[in-house]
Amino acid sequence: MPELAEVEYYRKVWNPGLEKKVRQVYLNPHARNFRDCNTLILKQHLKGRVLRSSAAKGKHLLFHFSGNNWLGIHLGMSGKLCRTCIDKDRKDTQSVFKQDKHDHFVLLQSRHVLIFNDSRMFGRICFHHGKEAPEWWRNIPPALSSNNFDRAALKAYLTRRRRSTIKGVLLAQERFPGLGNWMADEILWRARIQPHCHAAQIEGDKLKDLFYAIKEVCRDALNVIGKDWSNPPDSWLFNHRWGNKGRCPKTNKLLKRETVSGRTTCWSPAWQQWPDCSRD
Repeated sequence: MPELAEVEYYRKVWNPGLEKKVRQVYLNPHARNFRDCNTLILKQHLKGRVLRSSAAKGKHLLFHFSGNNWLGIHLGMSGKLCRTCIDKDRKDTQSVFKQDKHDHFVLLQSRHVLIFNDSRMFGRICFHHGKEAPEWWRNIPPALSSNNFDRAALKAYLTRRRRSTIKGVLLAQERFPGLGNWMADEILWRARIQPHCHAAQIEGDKLKDLFYAIKEVCRDALNVIGKDWSNPPDSWLFNHRWGNKGRCPKTNKLLKRETVSGRTTCWSPAWQQWPDCSRD
């Protein structure tokens, strides 16, 4: 599933279409992606409108169009945004792109085709008409990289979820928008915390370690993956976590893969040794 950095990258994919008018809207009204959306109203309101701005929060995208129109997109498991260019000398713009069977939503502009593709259709498209951004967007928690997320906020949430494993807690979108499986593993690896330990155990210096690891991983992911989909360096856990024979970049010892709080988790027993009795 796309996480914070991947979502930011996909936001930028559509940015060449900013300040350009939507000439036509193509969509598959039977796609599950539109389960919360009136497709007729969506088409009526977006055709002829200008794409004014784009924004990303956590795993959500929001595109603002002229006329107080807002398009919300959640990429789900397999969703992605694509863009193709139109030859400026061609006049038959409606036939300049070959629509894939998974292209469930397409915005045709004079020079660009903006595409939402989702093979598994777990993604979601929402539409809102109004002067302000939709309420669901305004209710998304502050970005983890912002000053509005501090150690006090982290401590308060860990106290609230004190009986849960820290791996499970980090995946809660109500407090950690945009964090997914690989980012949670990367954070705990950098903080040297075992994924099984309970949230209540993390206090003092270890709370500080966790807080700065969250900030660091979010910043690094946005600067590397979110910028241009570059591959993370081998100094990260990321490149070593996928196979069963991956080795820790810090110790060169085998990583361990197991299920924690219902999610596949990769960690380094030789490196993440805190706390000593996390299972007790």
